[in-house]
Amino acid sequence: MKKTLAGWALALLTAGILAWTHAQNHSEPSIAKAAHSQGLIKNVPVPWSATKNTIRLNTSDPVDAAVLTSKTLWQSTSDHSRPQSVILVDPADWSIAAVSTKLTQLSEGPLLFVNHDRIPKETLEELRRLKPRGVENNKGIEIITVGPISEKVLQELDELNYKVEHIAVKEAAKAAAVIDQYAAKVTGKLSEAVIVGTMEHPDYTLPAVSWIVHQPETLLYVSEKDVPEETIQALEKRQGDAHIYVIGPYKAVSRSVEQKLQKYGKVTRISGSNPVENAIHFAKFKDAGTGFGWGIQRAGYSFSITTSESPVLSIAAASLSHMGRHAPLLYTERNGVSHPVVKYIESIQQPSTEPTMETLNNHAWIIGDEHNLTTKLQSELDEILDTKAGHGQYER
Repeated sequence: MKKTLAGWALALLTAGILAWTHAQNHSEPSIAKAAHSQGLIKNVPVPWSATKNTIRLNTSDPVDAAVLTSKTLWQSTSDHSRPQSVILVDPADWSIAAVSTKLTQLSEGPLLFVNHDRIPKETLEELRRLKPRGVENNKGIEIITVGPISEKVLQELDELNYKVEHIAVKEAAKAAAVIDQYAAKVTGKLSEAVIVGTMEHPDYTLPAVSWIVHQPETLLYVSEKDVPEETIQALEKRQGDAHIYVIGPYKAVSRSVEQKLQKYGKVTRISGSNPVENAIHFAKFKDAGTGFGWGIQRAGYSFSITTSESPVLSIAAASLSHMGRHAPLLYTERNGVSHPVVKYIESIQQPSTEPTMETLNNHAWIIGDEHNLTTKLQSELDEILDTKAGHGQYER
């Protein structure tokens, strides 16, 4: 299986390189040849780097990280490998960007970043490479923009002949409620379960993003001590039957807010005492009654690894949790794997009594360059993922 996984990593890197090569030889030189001559992504000389059990998206720039995620998952060499639509959002407001990731699951396409009044060159080039084909059950929409996007950006998209839908919201709680209703309209069903997180502590809320890009549930917002009216209205649509999963400890979402939420359905809190433990608890949690939650308690899964100091990076790479090997978000330190993460991964490794050919290994995406997450961290993580229970557990 180790050889298989290493081969899988190599195949993925090769696919990405081939996709670039295909683009560079395409009859439409406006994107790829220009990009190739200037460097496909500015300041990213080696976009991916891999070990046996890890693949690094080698940038800590949010715009570039979103583009690399898109290139990893959508080769766009055929209709099947092109996205239906692309989500555009300004990374300046992490809370709006976070709930916008839900739209990537609805449209089977990536999330890319724009600035309030311009489209970065890297984003524009990626849009042209992707050639979104339109969402079949959503009026053929090719691009969805969310948040306070300027008329200048919308006009530029219109001039490029994209079919655009703009979700014009300025506040995070409103954006979450609107996207909750948008998801119901597109799918024809309002999800009974919702995740509720704080707008004030991204490090506690963002592990929820890895779930909403993968499953029907949406993310709604509260403040530490209050429930916004937009969130109340969204919950009331569930007519008292909501399954509400609060993410984060009491210092992020207070006990009084939890009590207010109980009016609208059953409330379950998923929490850890710090962001690292909180993300681990979310990855482990499973509600047997509703089916909600990753419930990762055994080997054979992937994880997205970053630091809690880089909230927008985890948003940029959110689609890795939906496509390919599904990957919940875990936090670590910059220069080494956090001890709780070591213990968690060791706890789910497959017992050494399993036959070698049947061994299930874990895998990790590392989100960030070597300044953000060092090579020492990547080496440690690769070794931990390679360690099976009973075969000399890893020690820092």
